[in-house]
Amino acid sequence: MKSVRGLVLLVPAAALLLAQGKSEWVYFGADHRLQYRADARGNRIMDFSSAGYQGGGVKLPDVLHAARTIGPVEGDNTTRIQAALDAVAKTGGAVVLRPGTYEVAGTLKIQASKVVLSGSGSDSDEYGVTIEMTGPPHRFLEIQGTGTWLKAGEPAAITDPYVPSGAVSLHVSDPAGFQAGDSVLIERPVTEAWVHFMGMDTLVRAGKQQTWIKAGSMIRTDRVVKSVAGNTIMLDVPMSDSIDGKYLNQPGATVVKYAFPGRISEAGVADLKVEAPARDAPISEPQYNALLIDRAVDVFAHGLMFIDTQNSVTIGPAAKRVTLDWVGINHQSAHSGAAAPADFSVSGTQILLNKCGVAGEGVWPVVTQSTVTGPIVVLNFNSDHRGVAPHQRWATGLLVDGGHLRGSTERTPGIAFSNRKTAGSGHGWDIGWAVAWNVTSPFLLVQAPPGAMNWCIGCVGDPVKTEPVGIFDSPGKPVEPASLYLEQLRERLGEAAVKAIGYW
Repeated sequence: MKSVRGLVLLVPAAALLLAQGKSEWVYFGADHRLQYRADARGNRIMDFSSAGYQGGGVKLPDVLHAARTIGPVEGDNTTRIQAALDAVAKTGGAVVLRPGTYEVAGTLKIQASKVVLSGSGSDSDEYGVTIEMTGPPHRFLEIQGTGTWLKAGEPAAITDPYVPSGAVSLHVSDPAGFQAGDSVLIERPVTEAWVHFMGMDTLVRAGKQQTWIKAGSMIRTDRVVKSVAGNTIMLDVPMSDSIDGKYLNQPGATVVKYAFPGRISEAGVADLKVEAPARDAPISEPQYNALLIDRAVDVFAHGLMFIDTQNSVTIGPAAKRVTLDWVGINHQSAHSGAAAPADFSVSGTQILLNKCGVAGEGVWPVVTQSTVTGPIVVLNFNSDHRGVAPHQRWATGLLVDGGHLRGSTERTPGIAFSNRKTAGSGHGWDIGWAVAWNVTSPFLLVQAPPGAMNWCIGCVGDPVKTEPVGIFDSPGKPVEPASLYLEQLRERLGEAAVKAIGYW
C-alpha cells in the first residue's frame, strides 16, 4: 500500500482478489498460456500488453544526468525553470529541482526529446518539493512536440471484406511500398451507412439533429509494420476495432506510411507535488490544469501528486506509448457543477495508467475521448467517487484491469461502457471492444454496441442492466489471471517485463 497526501492506492489491487470463477473469453489452457474465444467473425479480446512506455514492459528511466539543478527563489519561478528546460533541450538531460516550494505563475513547456523535469518526490513529508501554482488559471506543464502525421507514398486499399477486432494482419491491394519498421496509419472512413448501422443518425435534442461522428471524417489507427509477406502486412499491435467493408464507400479502409518529424520522444516528468488554488468553478471557465502530453512518443510521468487541479491530465490524440505511473489527484474540496471535470482525459494510443488514482468528489476520474483507438490500459486504478467512463464518440480498445472504484452509484457507475445518446452534443456510443477485468465497484454499466462487444469479466458489483446489455462473464467471481494486462505482458516479453514495471 502507498499513501500520497491522503490518496491511498492499493498495489497490486488485482492480486488481492481470490480467483473463484473462470472466464469464457480468456482463460488458461493446459499449457498455462492464455486461450482466447473468438466470435463467428473472428473478433476477440485484444492483446493489450503493448500499452505503455516503449511498448510496455520497460522500466521507466531514472533521472537522466542532471544537466541543470536549480533551487527555489521568492516569487514566480516560471522563467527560471523554463530557461533551464530550454538549455537542456540542446543536449538532453534532466532539470532537477532542489527541495523547496516553487511558485509558478505560467505554463512550463518541454518541447524537445530526452528532456525530463524532476523534483525529489511528490510527498512533502518525505521529499520536500512543491510546485505552488499562482497567478491566473493555467496549466502547470505541457510535454508536446509540433506538427502532425505527414503521409508518405500512396495508400494501399485493405482488401479484407472484414477485419476483426484483435487482428494483427491485414491484406492490401499493393504491398510494394511497405517494409518492416514503417510507421503507418490505418484509415477507416466514417460513412453515412455505418453511422446509420450504429443507430447514431437519430440523435435529436430539443428538436435539433445532433452529429455523432461526421460522415467523411476518418478514424485513424497508428501502428508500425512488423513484417510483409505477399499481400499480408503484419502489425506490431493488434487492431482495437473491427472494419466491415459492407459499410464503407470505395476505396474503403486503407494503409498509408507516415512521417511525424515534429513528434518528440523520451521526455518526462517525475517526483513532484503540484498544488493549485481550490476553485469550484464551472468547467467552461479557465481552470488550473496539471499536465498535457501530445505529439510525443515514449513519454512518462512518475510519482506525481496534483492537488485541487481540474481537468487535470490530458493525453492528446497524437500521443503514443505513454506511461503514467503513480500519478495521484487529490481534490480537497468537492466540485459542485452540473458538468464534472475529467481528471484523466485519454486519447492517443498505447497508453498505460499504472497505479494511479483520484481522491475527492464531483469529478470523472478517467474518460476517453472521440475516435480513440487503443490499446488504452487503466491498471490497478483507485477512486472514491465514480470511476472509468468513456466520454464520447466511439473509442475502442480500453482495458480497465483490477482496481477499486468506490462510491459509484447506479446513475454514475464505476464502469460505464454505454450509449450516451444525446448527452453533451450527441456523444452517442462512447466505446466498443472494451474490457473491465476483475474490477470492484458498487455498480457496473456495460452495454453492447451494434456489431461490437463490451465485456465485464470477473467484476464484483451490481450490474446496471440497461439494454442492450453487454457481456457479464463470471459476475461477482474474480477470474484468473488476476491481471489480464500483466499476464499478456508476461507471455509476450517474459517475467522480466512484469518486474520492470513494478510487479512480481
